Amino acid sequence: MNTDLSFRPVRDDDLPAICTFARTAEELYFLAPRARFPLDVEQLATSIAQRSDSRVVCRGAQVLAFANIYKHEQGACWVGNVAVAPQARRQGVARFLMQQMARLAAERHGASELRVSCFNSNTAGLLLYSRLGYTPFALEERLDSRQQPIVLIHLRLPHPER
Repeated sequence: MNTDLSFRPVRDDDLPAICTFARTAEELYFLAPRARFPLDVEQLATSIAQRSDSRVVCRGAQVLAFANIYKHEQGACWVGNVAVAPQARRQGVARFLMQQMARLAAERHGASELRVSCFNSNTAGLLLYSRLGYTPFALEERLDSRQQPIVLIHLRLPHPER
């Protein structure tokens, strides 16, 4: 357990750091398919304004991860814009983030299920969600930034940890 991590609402001064999390156009596509690379504060602020419960994970003053809720319906919350700083990957930060988002969804929205969507080419994301107990329940065909077919996999975690 990462006891040195904290979880809090996003602040305006966090946005420049979050914008550095996607190092490539492909990483940004996984994070925010409609965004233009490189991500900038204006694009991120616009996305945040259209969503709820935007949160960050920090170690001290350093922002390490970000996510929000973009839909809640029929006992399920959809978590999106999930991103971890490159230097914090594979250290349990994403696990902590998703556990905290599950707790938030249950407490604030009464969610009994957490849902995420992940593109088929996002191997790291799919492995993370699988390790956390998420299972696929639907596939959606999309076109990637090069207008090539890609699959958006919708996953769910019933009864997330509270």
